[in-house]
Amino acid sequence: MTVRKNLSRRRFLQNTSAGAGAAALSAGIWAGGAHAASSSPNEKLNIACIGTANRAQADIDGVVSENIVAICDIDDNYLNRAKERFPDARAYIDYRELIEAEADKIDAVVIGTADHNHAPAAIRAIRKKLHVYCEKPLTHTVEEARILAEASREYGVVTQMGTQIHAGDNYRRVVEIIQSGAIGDVTDVHVWVGKGWGGGDRPEKGDPVPETLHWDLWLGPAPERPYAAGRYHPANWRRWWDFGGGTMADMACHFMDLPFWALKLRHPTSCVAEGPEVHPETCPLGLIVRYEFPQRGELAPCKLTWYDGNLIPKEIEGQRVPGSGVMFIGTEGMMFADYGSHRLFPQEKFKDFQPPAPTIPNSIGHHKEWIEACKTGGETTCNFNYSGALTETVLLGNVAYRTGEALEWDAVNLKATNTSAADKYIRKEYRAGWEIA
Repeated sequence: MTVRKNLSRRRFLQNTSAGAGAAALSAGIWAGGAHAASSSPNEKLNIACIGTANRAQADIDGVVSENIVAICDIDDNYLNRAKERFPDARAYIDYRELIEAEADKIDAVVIGTADHNHAPAAIRAIRKKLHVYCEKPLTHTVEEARILAEASREYGVVTQMGTQIHAGDNYRRVVEIIQSGAIGDVTDVHVWVGKGWGGGDRPEKGDPVPETLHWDLWLGPAPERPYAAGRYHPANWRRWWDFGGGTMADMACHFMDLPFWALKLRHPTSCVAEGPEVHPETCPLGLIVRYEFPQRGELAPCKLTWYDGNLIPKEIEGQRVPGSGVMFIGTEGMMFADYGSHRLFPQEKFKDFQPPAPTIPNSIGHHKEWIEACKTGGETTCNFNYSGALTETVLLGNVAYRTGEALEWDAVNLKATNTSAADKYIRKEYRAGWEIA
């Protein structure tokens, strides 16, 4: 039985095994693409940037050491600013045209669009054997994440998902402490972010499309709808199911990344969610998702609970907690961590704790890791094999919420074995011309 014609059960299990074996360093990229062979560490990559403003601008800043030779944006105001910065770069408003026209002139693409355009852009680049850096979440649907992971392996390209905090020193030290057994076997993890992307209803009527905005291209693969000023572009798209996935899609790839890395997680066996009544158009203002993960080698089975928006906890296991973070619960203690700090509990027990000697090398920088790997065939830490499985798990939480059922999850076949109601949220339909199959 297959998920898709290009993904067999055997290959999935091979990928899962490879991902688990490399989880301590989150490595395992598929190096050696045609474009990597054309570059040396001293040469600059020729890069195309899809999206030029907001988060995409930060990604451009991360790769500006290379040659920015092509740029693309659906907003002329953004595109014109990027053209001023890179006057020699060739400019496009349709990333499909950019990839088709530039494939033999560039080595790599950086994708910083709204979520619903991540996979359609990335898959087109991968199939041209271009290396890809794509913002989180990697994709808009569970199935898309699997497709990109498989394609990156098949075409031998270097990939990285934009979870920049993965390159921080603090995450590395937390992983080392957890994997040293300092708090024993970790059986529960709580992950929370006090942000609330959601709420609202679809506008009853549309507004005139600004002359500077190519609205049909912004919609891309999404169903057609009228433009509404201030409701979608440039930032509010995250609250709409057609374009984003609320707080979970926005933030969980950052915060769940830490337990995924430290505990060598891969795919859950079950997932259930709770929150307000499901809205057909917009995401919830608060959500709780509970996952169960199986035993991984000698690592104990583990439960992971995600909270966001107005449903985040104020304390966990008797400890007051801030507005975001991760709490590992082990048989010998607990550990809190966030972007830049960590601490062990009970404090009295760990007052004289000495962390293990560092074993995970410090990062040269999240974008730079990818640049260097593109040139040398080296490793990245959030390649699409690792980040694809993370994204699948994150987005499965939204599937469970929208389904309203506890899902018994068959990761091999991307299917909830106990209900067919999840199928329409695991994958989606695409407007003609934007398909990824």
